[in-house]
Amino acid sequence: MIRVVFTFIFILLSIGLVNLVDAAIYNDPVIIIQTNQGDIVIEFFIADAENHVTNFIQLSRDGFYDGTLFHRIIPGFMIQGGDPNTINGNPDTWGQGGPDKKLNQEFNSIKHNRGIVSMARSADPNSAGSQFFIIHKNSNFLDGEYTAFGRIATEESFRTLDRIAAVQTETNDRPVDPEQVRIIKTAMVNRDSVLGIIDYVEPERTGSSIKEVTDNQIFESEELGISFSPPEGWLLQQPDQSTIGAPDVAAVGPKTDGVNPVISLTIENAANKTIDDLIKEKNNLLDAAITSKQLEILSQKLIRTNVYQTEAIGNFQVDDKTLKIKFIDVIILSEEKSYTFAYNNLLDNFDNEITKFNKSLDSFKILSQDNTIMEISTETLDEEKGGGCLIATATYGSELAPQVQLLREIRDNSLLNTESGTVFMKTFNEFYYSFSPTIADYERENPVFKEAVKLAITPMISTLSLMENANSESEVLGIGISVIALNLAMYIGVPAIIVIGIKKKI
Repeated sequence: MIRVVFTFIFILLSIGLVNLVDAAIYNDPVIIIQTNQGDIVIEFFIADAENHVTNFIQLSRDGFYDGTLFHRIIPGFMIQGGDPNTINGNPDTWGQGGPDKKLNQEFNSIKHNRGIVSMARSADPNSAGSQFFIIHKNSNFLDGEYTAFGRIATEESFRTLDRIAAVQTETNDRPVDPEQVRIIKTAMVNRDSVLGIIDYVEPERTGSSIKEVTDNQIFESEELGISFSPPEGWLLQQPDQSTIGAPDVAAVGPKTDGVNPVISLTIENAANKTIDDLIKEKNNLLDAAITSKQLEILSQKLIRTNVYQTEAIGNFQVDDKTLKIKFIDVIILSEEKSYTFAYNNLLDNFDNEITKFNKSLDSFKILSQDNTIMEISTETLDEEKGGGCLIATATYGSELAPQVQLLREIRDNSLLNTESGTVFMKTFNEFYYSFSPTIADYERENPVFKEAVKLAITPMISTLSLMENANSESEVLGIGISVIALNLAMYIGVPAIIVIGIKKKI
């Protein structure tokens, strides 16, 4: 019988169920994390996350966490540690390390309130290893999306949490002085042996065992001056800006067929630039990939006066396999900055997450210094886009581009400031966009046709520029009627006279 008992204990140890074995020695185990800022005592919710508790206790008993850092510190949110790469590895690898063994998620109803200990993971829900985080201030958008398995259990632990959260940080929320936040040692003891331990109370919970998915979480940055709602459950990252081409913010979705969908936001200085300048710069960057057949442009549309959308498919070689990645990006020009919202995914899976991208774009807000908010909505864009603008397409990159920009300024600064001008623009847009998209699309396909359109619309562009002199309601009406008369004469009267003349000669 004794042999059977010890054999059973050995089997339990071999598969990692140390909590059952230690129950004979530790009636109610807690882990003490000793740091340079003080101790943190952690109690556990074994009924909610048995495998995660077992894993954390085993790693702590093995000394796995000894010498590691709290490598990611975001005051008002959380502190994160447990990466073995932080012992003596390259800081660029911090946050990427862990044991080979990965844990399946044990999402539960525990709220991510101050002091809760939860497991970090990648976009894959079943990817937790050793990295954990402690909530500094209530962060309930994490509820049901990460495995909460413990809680700090002494007042001194909360003071230590605050001291760690207050250390100076740099790029990627790393501590400037890592030695300030190094874990010296972890140890397991009985709960009743800890001085000042807080009496156990049930953790606050959500209304259901798993939080209902609402498809949004909030990301707001005063430093970047923006906010938006990335898809809930996607891993939010702020990549190292020393990496060329890295976005300012990226939301990475769960991997499907070997590829993670990504929604990203890139912010760049665009002082003294027009939307046409940004379009030209973008197309110059894409030219080489298009020429080498690595990229196929599906569509490019000026969908608002300051918003430009590109949709394309790229071919990427990964391990002797060609992956077709589809992407869409939207450039927004505002306040001397450009904001590029992009989404990419495998071609076959692209449509599966496009709704989430549209929701993120709809939620995008630019927070200006005077606290005003600029919102971008795909519903508004759809009303304006209609497929493209033949004037913008025909004159893009040509000597007429400055004149087209002038017309936009006249429209925004003069016409739309008067009642007559607003009525005129609404009527004009309804008429213009009834045929413009079809012609604009054909312009993109046929360079000769594009040149013909450019020649044909040159007189109209010249006459429309006369509206620059309209500063009042009466002037808008007077000059507007004159411009309409000029265009009727040029495009109807003159051709009619020529045709009649030719007929007479015949």
